[in-house]
Amino acid sequence: MSEKTGIVDTLEERQPYITRKQEKGQEIPLACDNNSLAGAISQRACVYSGARVVLNPVTDAVHLVHGPIGCAGYTWDIRGAKSSGVETNRSSFSTDMKEIDVVFGGEKKLSNAIDELAGIYRPPVIFVYSTCIVGIIGDDLEAVCKTASKKHNIPVIPVKSEGFKGNKSDGYKAACDALKQLIKRPEEKKPEEIPEVNRPKINILGDFNVAGDVWLVKPLFEKMGIEVIVSMTGDSTAESISRAAEADLNLVQCSGSMTYLAKWMQQEYGIPYQTVSFFGIEDISIALRKTAEYFGSEEMKKIAEEILKVETNRIMPEISRVRESVKGKKAAIYMGGPAKALTLIKGFAELGMEVVIIGTQTGKKEDYEQISYSVRDGTVIVDDANPLELAELLVKQKADLMVAGVKERFIAYKLGIAFCDFNHDRVVEFEGFDGFVNFAKEVDASINSPVWKAVRQRILKPGSMESEKAIVEKQISEKPHVEECKGIALKREFLHSESDATVESEI
Repeated sequence: MSEKTGIVDTLEERQPYITRKQEKGQEIPLACDNNSLAGAISQRACVYSGARVVLNPVTDAVHLVHGPIGCAGYTWDIRGAKSSGVETNRSSFSTDMKEIDVVFGGEKKLSNAIDELAGIYRPPVIFVYSTCIVGIIGDDLEAVCKTASKKHNIPVIPVKSEGFKGNKSDGYKAACDALKQLIKRPEEKKPEEIPEVNRPKINILGDFNVAGDVWLVKPLFEKMGIEVIVSMTGDSTAESISRAAEADLNLVQCSGSMTYLAKWMQQEYGIPYQTVSFFGIEDISIALRKTAEYFGSEEMKKIAEEILKVETNRIMPEISRVRESVKGKKAAIYMGGPAKALTLIKGFAELGMEVVIIGTQTGKKEDYEQISYSVRDGTVIVDDANPLELAELLVKQKADLMVAGVKERFIAYKLGIAFCDFNHDRVVEFEGFDGFVNFAKEVDASINSPVWKAVRQRILKPGSMESEKAIVEKQISEKPHVEECKGIALKREFLHSESDATVESEI
């Protein structure tokens, strides 16, 4: 049943998941953190994909998918994480289960695959991902991995990621459970082994080095005298992950994927964590200041302020130029997790733009409350949106730009709306000071591209066949060579609504 919600046309059961920012003091009436509605064509990914995007940036690991070959299509190029060293993770492997394996079990095939990969690559760790079919037939993944681990004397870690048992958030948890098995308790050092100058140590959790983001962030902390042990999992190795428990503090960049691990490390090793963002001038400043404040070093605070002053002054001329070009434009945000959505609100404010739509796939009530505090009254807030809802919202809210992931790209393009990929497929850094300049330039280039002069937003509800035919016949009658066109049957694919742009080439 399709019914009007007051904002968009959607299924009646979807109505509670779409709302507008309320006035101050009012609780946001938004349903969230539930399983996707059957038939709503959710944009969410499955458990396996969530586990894969978190673990795949571990550069020297072998990633083996136990399942049909199609599941292996979700590989390194989906995340776009860069490596400064070995790139074993850029080769993905599958047991390529067939019908006979489904009937008789695939454990022997899995064991042989692990033996072969261990012999060829000699990796420090092998991650074995379970897929839907493995959960159905009941292959004992843990037993196979345990036997292989003893045989090859390396961690062979089962990743319990059967796609049907939840959504992407459950995949994040499965990945974190796998990472736990790599982290080792630090050995107590003798007094003579402790260095005179003990540098503060941190981990960056939930940064996947997409397009090289981490390489713009780590130097900022190193200038402050801080050692970054590991970025989990961007540009990480099994060895660097094993040292994670040596850190004094965890900085969590992607709260949706890594808060679970951060809480476990706090409980298991006593390492506190702070939620930060490295996108946009305001959030970078907060991240550096919060870290310096935690360590309580006046020298570190002084260095942080100097970094912020120098870097901000360096990039402001370009940011100001872009701001003049895009100020007043309307942006739509649709992210997998709430952390990116929140930081984008601040980023657009720094560019003088207004957010008119904001949504996530995995946000929780507290996340949406924070989002509601950060946007203007009347902003549409949506949880687990489907393509039709997003398309109608883009038109109704008159968005000039959509910032989302690869699945949403073509929704925007078909509506004649500019698009910026903030997720896996981008090839330029968006974090750090230079990254924010890159983002600003991309926003400017996308919104002000000459192509939009030839394209207008389309009406989602096309008129009747007869009205379309009448419009096209009228247009034809006003053109030269009308006599040559009379009597030619009009095919439906050539019929457009009156609001469609007509682009003509003059010879």
